[in-house]
Amino acid sequence: MPNICIAMRLLVCLVLAFCVFWTRPATAELANGIQAIVHDSVITYQQVQTLNLQTVPELQRQYGNQREVMYEKARQIQTNNVEKLMNEQLILHDFKTAGYSLPESVIDDMVRERIKADFGDRRTLIKTLEARGMTTEKFRETVREQVILRAMREKNISSEILISPHKIETYYDEHKAEYKVEDQVKLRMIVLTKSTDSNAKQLAEEISQKLKEGVPFAEMATIHSQGSQRKDGGDWGWVEKSVLRKELAEIAFGLKPGERSGVIETADACYVMLVEDTRSAHYKPLVDVRDQIDQVLTLEERGRLEKQWVNKLRKKTFTKYY
Repeated sequence: MPNICIAMRLLVCLVLAFCVFWTRPATAELANGIQAIVHDSVITYQQVQTLNLQTVPELQRQYGNQREVMYEKARQIQTNNVEKLMNEQLILHDFKTAGYSLPESVIDDMVRERIKADFGDRRTLIKTLEARGMTTEKFRETVREQVILRAMREKNISSEILISPHKIETYYDEHKAEYKVEDQVKLRMIVLTKSTDSNAKQLAEEISQKLKEGVPFAEMATIHSQGSQRKDGGDWGWVEKSVLRKELAEIAFGLKPGERSGVIETADACYVMLVEDTRSAHYKPLVDVRDQIDQVLTLEERGRLEKQWVNKLRKKTFTKYY
């Protein structure tokens, strides 16, 4: 109970902190809750606050013990969300002024897809929208805007972005620390939980004896292990120390390739481990992370191109912050 109370107090304090940082002076509040204007479209405080509050659980998880860092992250989120909504309104305004149109049949199809994917059926949709204080008309309009935003981005930002091998290699060299892999062991493990088997230690000893007699480790793991890797013969693949609980890691990383542990007993389970191979700390080779880097650089380039495009829209559209 005390832990729950503390957690609740932390959450309340966090939300109150966001309210402080996500509230403008009284002069802005008098402007009918307006945060910004793009041409004739209004961005309200409520819209921004809705986006802001979606980040509360994650910020609490990451920075709950770092109040100043949390506050600074809150300020940055506030700024980013205002800009996000501004950019979307600029794109929607460009769609309108360019004279584009969207067949209602397309929206009908998208609405049906969203209902099926996110809600299952229309009845659940209506109940969910009511709980959110949202009408079906507003839901339809939201879907329409999302379709337009996606279509306009596809039209104005090339999908054929090519990242040169040189850029990938440069990124790899500059971020090499991100691809470091610590010492690893290729591990198989038999897990016997005491909550499931009161004679776990005795069974573990029997299994250890059979292994000494030559019964394959994978066979014994498949038959007896209660771990999630049972069907794979207890195969954990390559693991680092951080993956294992401390008492297991110390023993596993002290074994040589082909060596088994004895029975390792903890408060809740008994373990038997086999180290099939070892691998010293190393960096993942470029060939293994090339596709990953290509995706990162492609997203960065799309972001740069979108920013460039939106800045052009901003220059020819009336905008105002409050």
